[in-house]
Amino acid sequence: MNASNEQTLDLGVGGMTCASCVSRVERALNKVPGVQGASVNLATESARVTYAGGDDMAALLRRAVRDAGYEPRAADAAIDAADAGPWAGFLPVGIGLLLCAPLVLPMLGMPFGWHWMPPPWVQFVLATPVQFWLGARFYRAAWGALKARSGNMELLVSIGTTAAWLLSMWLWLGKPHAEGHVPHLYFESAAVVVTLVRLGKWLEERAKRQTTSAIRALHALRPELAHLIDWDGSEKDIPVDELRAGDQLAVRPGERVPADGTVTEGATQVDESMLTGEPLPVAKAVGEVLTGGSINGDGRVLMQVTAAGSESVLAHIIRLVQDAQAVKAPVQRLVDQVSAVFVPVVIVIALLTFIGWWLAGLGTETAIIRAVAVLVIACPCALGLATPTAIMAGTGVAAKFGILIKDAEALEVAHAVDVVAFDKTGTLTQGRPRLLSLVAAPGVDEAAALRTAASVQSGSEHPLAHAVLTAAQEQGLQIAPPQDVRAVPGRGTEGRLDGHAVLIGSLRWMAELGVDLKPFEVAAQASQAQGATLSVVAVRTGEGDVPHAVALLAFGDEPKPGAREAIDALRARGVRAVMISGDNRGAAEAMARRLGLKPEDGEVLAEVLPGDKAAAVQALRSGAKALLPLAGGGEGRGEGGGTSAVTAPELTPLPSPPPSPAGGRGGKTHTVAMVGDGVNDAPALAAADVGIAMGSGTDVAMHAAGVTLMRGDVALVPAALEISHRTVAKIRQNLFWAFIYNVAGIPLAAMGYLNPVVAGAAMALSSVSVTSNALLLRRWRPPVSQEAHDSAAD
Repeated sequence: MNASNEQTLDLGVGGMTCASCVSRVERALNKVPGVQGASVNLATESARVTYAGGDDMAALLRRAVRDAGYEPRAADAAIDAADAGPWAGFLPVGIGLLLCAPLVLPMLGMPFGWHWMPPPWVQFVLATPVQFWLGARFYRAAWGALKARSGNMELLVSIGTTAAWLLSMWLWLGKPHAEGHVPHLYFESAAVVVTLVRLGKWLEERAKRQTTSAIRALHALRPELAHLIDWDGSEKDIPVDELRAGDQLAVRPGERVPADGTVTEGATQVDESMLTGEPLPVAKAVGEVLTGGSINGDGRVLMQVTAAGSESVLAHIIRLVQDAQAVKAPVQRLVDQVSAVFVPVVIVIALLTFIGWWLAGLGTETAIIRAVAVLVIACPCALGLATPTAIMAGTGVAAKFGILIKDAEALEVAHAVDVVAFDKTGTLTQGRPRLLSLVAAPGVDEAAALRTAASVQSGSEHPLAHAVLTAAQEQGLQIAPPQDVRAVPGRGTEGRLDGHAVLIGSLRWMAELGVDLKPFEVAAQASQAQGATLSVVAVRTGEGDVPHAVALLAFGDEPKPGAREAIDALRARGVRAVMISGDNRGAAEAMARRLGLKPEDGEVLAEVLPGDKAAAVQALRSGAKALLPLAGGGEGRGEGGGTSAVTAPELTPLPSPPPSPAGGRGGKTHTVAMVGDGVNDAPALAAADVGIAMGSGTDVAMHAAGVTLMRGDVALVPAALEISHRTVAKIRQNLFWAFIYNVAGIPLAAMGYLNPVVAGAAMALSSVSVTSNALLLRRWRPPVSQEAHDSAAD
């Protein structure tokens, strides 16, 4: 089938309780003709189905869910249900606890010789409503599973508790016993198991509601109404769903910004903390960008909508978080394989337990009770919840602090990263270079050379071009309009001014063109030693002539606040940091030393063209002893051009990092994360094991990267690796406990060491403990970065 016809549908699924239910729904959906794949999430009670063509597929998929014994719902039904109060759904459980109390309390006195158990008819009156009213949902779900020739947790509970209830009825009414002798009945076992399982499911649902808090908080950022400015200047309130690009809106003090846009009138401070994690308000003036969902400060502003609804940054963030929570982690495949055979295997074990004890001569009563214990303690619920609850909690808390994790696979890979490659400009440095010096050629006026450079680059968006224009404006120079301007990728810019061809770019490009650079040799070496980025302005007077250099431009950039601390934090985790730059080796190494990197240890890859960044990342992944010489040019964001030496030296071998508890690992290959600002780094981000895009959330890098950082704080890089590590650790802990409950509990129950009441309590505790353990991730906080300290100081 054509990928172009591929469509995705999100569907809510009600009535699922365990991993076996997940397998059953997935099988039902995958049997629908045209379905290419289905992934069901127990924690969110939802399914994501990929299919080809067909306008009636939604109806067919809903029918398949219903035929499997479950209730098809709207995709966001679980999120809406999560808005219920903390005691929602407790009434039936509370009634069950009250009915069970007279059956349980007398059991507490039995070790002391006190026999307070009520007469059989009272036990029957108390236990029967619990068994067939409170336990009715178990019978309905079990019947649905039987019709689908499958099994689930409810089937195990139904068989086990019904057996205990029927055994009690037989012992009471069917089995002859001496007059006045009251036989020991098991009504309390059946009733208490049903109540405990229902209590466990209620606690589980309550905990699951908390795991969706991140999604609910993001949905809550979107206001219901917007103040639209009509053609006559009047304001009217309209639903935000009706907003379109180009609409003029008024945003009053204290209100949420209803859509993405730009300020057209007024000034204010905006709280973007729920979107970026940045705790301090951000000043906004005319022409600056507003993001939907942020909170306006004390100023009334007018704005023009640039994106609304599904195209807004907030909608992108919500989709990313939902996608991360909807996709299964690779480790979940093992759980799916186990859950597919879990229920039938448990029923066989229970049957063998009954036969074994009956043959051993302990009698039918004891054999049934021990088989019931096996059925009741078996817990596929915890298996089904172990992975998705941890992923939901981890990705949710990460999103709260501006770290968007694309999917569970990115999460699993990120925790194993042992090398982080950083793009230099805009990632480790502020990306706002300034012109440090201009050295004019003999006989050339400095102001004229600066005017020439500024004029040719007047239309460029490159950071170096901005630095030249700023310097020219500060000197009050008149900028002339250039002609035929074009970018030379990785080299620089060329255009025509006053009838002459003007070229501005790297030393390497000038050397390739045969430009004589000897007049600037001393000045270039001095600037490079200080870490400056160099460009040359050259003029070609006649067609086919070799250009002659008229000026050497030296640019300086500053490291980002907190960049050095972030690199130190990575080292503390056993992770190597490597800087990739298009600058000449001298400039790149000087900046690297300011950042705490060690060029002598291979932590700087200099003179790398934009198109070669992906190859550099691949070489880091393979642990190549030496990278091939990479032709270098400017920092290469399409125009302007940085600089590089005339020859590209081989790069130092990258040694394997030492093993570390945080996930660093030795060996010939490395797990590499690439961090870029998303402008020209998309190929390198895609080439890495994990791409980390630093940006506003609107870049194409969001698609190429596994992780997106919503603000340019380098400290979020080690924070992203840390939350990935903690989330994967929680997944492993949860799976360990989910398996150990069953691996240890089922044999103990089969050997007679656990009665059905204790088994039921253990089963209920297993799923509650797994979910509660995942919720501990919500307490995670990223370390406070130097950038945040500096902002607070300002």
